[in-house]
Amino acid sequence: MAFLTFQGITKHFGGVQALSDVSFRVERGSCHALMGENGAGKSTLGKILAGVHTADAGEIRLGGQRVAPADPHAARRLGLAMVHQELAFCPNLTIAENLCLGDLPSRAGVLRRSAMRARAREMLAAIDAPFEVDRSLAELTTGQEQLVQIAAAVGTGARVIVFDEPTSSLSVAESEHLFALLDRLKARGITVLYVSHRMEEIFRLCDAVTVLRDGRHVATGKVAGMTADALVQQMIGRDVTAHEPRHVAQAPGPEALQVEDLTSPGKCAGIGFTLRAGEVLGLAGLVGAGRSEVAHAIFGLDRSARGRVTVRGRPLPRGDVQAALCAGIGFLPEDRKRLGLLLSLNCRENTSLAALARVASAGVIRRGAERSLVQRFIERLRVKTASVEAPVVRLSGGNQQKIALAKWLARECPILIVDEPTRGVDVGAKAEIHRLLDELASAGAAILLISSELPELMALSRRILVLRGGRLVGEVPRPEFSQAGLLRLMAGVSPGSG
Repeated sequence: MAFLTFQGITKHFGGVQALSDVSFRVERGSCHALMGENGAGKSTLGKILAGVHTADAGEIRLGGQRVAPADPHAARRLGLAMVHQELAFCPNLTIAENLCLGDLPSRAGVLRRSAMRARAREMLAAIDAPFEVDRSLAELTTGQEQLVQIAAAVGTGARVIVFDEPTSSLSVAESEHLFALLDRLKARGITVLYVSHRMEEIFRLCDAVTVLRDGRHVATGKVAGMTADALVQQMIGRDVTAHEPRHVAQAPGPEALQVEDLTSPGKCAGIGFTLRAGEVLGLAGLVGAGRSEVAHAIFGLDRSARGRVTVRGRPLPRGDVQAALCAGIGFLPEDRKRLGLLLSLNCRENTSLAALARVASAGVIRRGAERSLVQRFIERLRVKTASVEAPVVRLSGGNQQKIALAKWLARECPILIVDEPTRGVDVGAKAEIHRLLDELASAGAAILLISSELPELMALSRRILVLRGGRLVGEVPRPEFSQAGLLRLMAGVSPGSG
């Protein structure tokens, strides 16, 4: 029986139509997937349900009653909650303060801190998250922040919870923990709307799936009767075929980057490797293994890092981002909102930011050349935006990721470090980004690829380096790639221990 019904939901943002006459039903206590390309309207629909946005037309019915939450507080009172893809907390506050921010316990206008801490501990205990509630949120990893956000949604006692790309920042162990939690929520009769681009999660967790394309409803059906190929076809209207990357058939070029004894206290120690022109070198490891920390140290973001980094035979000063840029290194960080984009700027300004020297004369930006450069990469990456002048903050998470990558593609860096380059992007965009990285390597670029998705590393890399506990514990050549073998190295499990 339908518990949640969307009927004719329509939403515009300026001149962009995000949703058009979307209608489907969700059964009580089910896990219902929402799938589609970036910009298809999945997150927008979830935000309308959670009171973040208001629909221009249409209605939502919950248990037969029409609901139209005007804001997240109203949605919470109706039993509707959302775990957002983009983390929506205050990093300067504690975990307890963030968890209770919407409903702080007080007496006579004075905050009851003991009650706040007790409530926060209950919310964390509901998802078995072992965090100290007085810890600053800024100290947590992205994955840990995601778990706190899940605790905030579950702890409200919601009847319907929207999970928007919940595993995009989680480790394998954290993802398994989430999957077990979802099973418990379903057993309690809680209805879940699950937004994800990861096919294996959809087939493992979900009972039914609804596909959106360009803001319109395409199909709704039981997952048991679906195939991955059929879902992809419905999502993007075209076939996506995986190909052996071209660069692996070419001999690598000269040494582009050499790292020797790279060490940062509490983060990584004794890291050493070489990266050659025309090569994609993968960097694997569990969350906390030091992958992003190595990238930060190479690029100069970590001033405490020591060791030797050499670019085409020339030593690179430690802790100097400008020197890294001048040496031809580009860096796409994992956290696009904090480090990858300036959310106050538009698409044009963000895309050209690292390549202004290419579109300026005598220190003056040539707007025509800038727009032409930006338009080329927006079209190349199929960014869904009304124009190059659209604020980047209004794009979907996946399209923001494309802009963050386009910034470095526009600079044409001979050495490119990409940390989770396909985080939050759909299957079609992922294939396009993989093709672009292969093209860059085939043309002679040296690419260091960091990813929590082993299939992505195995699809693109010539070699994979494995980190564990901040140290390099193995190097695996392409002929020896296997998920089981890589996971054993990542976890420190010997082949005979099961």
